Amino acid sequence: MATINVYTESTPNPSTMKFLVNKLLINGSVDYPDREKAQASPFARELFKFNFVNGVFFASNFVTITKTDDVEWSDIEDILKEFVKGAVESELKVQEIVKEENVTFEGSETEIKIQQVLHDYVRPAVEQDGGAIAYKSYENGVVTVELRGSCSGCPSSTITLKAGIEGLLKRMVPEVQEVVAEAM
Repeated sequence: MATINVYTESTPNPSTMKFLVNKLLINGSVDYPDREKAQASPFARELFKFNFVNGVFFASNFVTITKTDDVEWSDIEDILKEFVKGAVESELKVQEIVKEENVTFEGSETEIKIQQVLHDYVRPAVEQDGGAIAYKSYENGVVTVELRGSCSGCPSSTITLKAGIEGLLKRMVPEVQEVVAEAM
């Protein structure tokens, strides 16, 4: 078995940190914003046993962990790195039941174009910052998306949404007039 390496990256959200590993953890992404929702994930359940863990998000080769406000990253980062390393080495499952994630877009021609742009251009950039974006709907020129992981509750997510994603979609899909985020 290859040695598992874990390294951290800060995210634009000061409450979250990205823990990257040299192994694929999950195809797609899954968000566990609280203890109750984490019941389907042995990995997330174990992380929530730390009283300073406030949220867990998995995508490809990383886990983004949201901490409580009463602790500093300098006090918990090494503990979490060791835990993530051990969990990956012991093959702790991210999800009990793994569903294959096929990328299929549905809806009108405009909706399919929007989903394609979000998937090809926005998703990789948002994942770099430890988050994820999900298409929800398109109606009367307004695109509704859901922000997850470090994007959820991040102070700069509104700027990213309006300046970045809305600008890109307006250029690439002229029918789009506005992009809004749905609260989780």
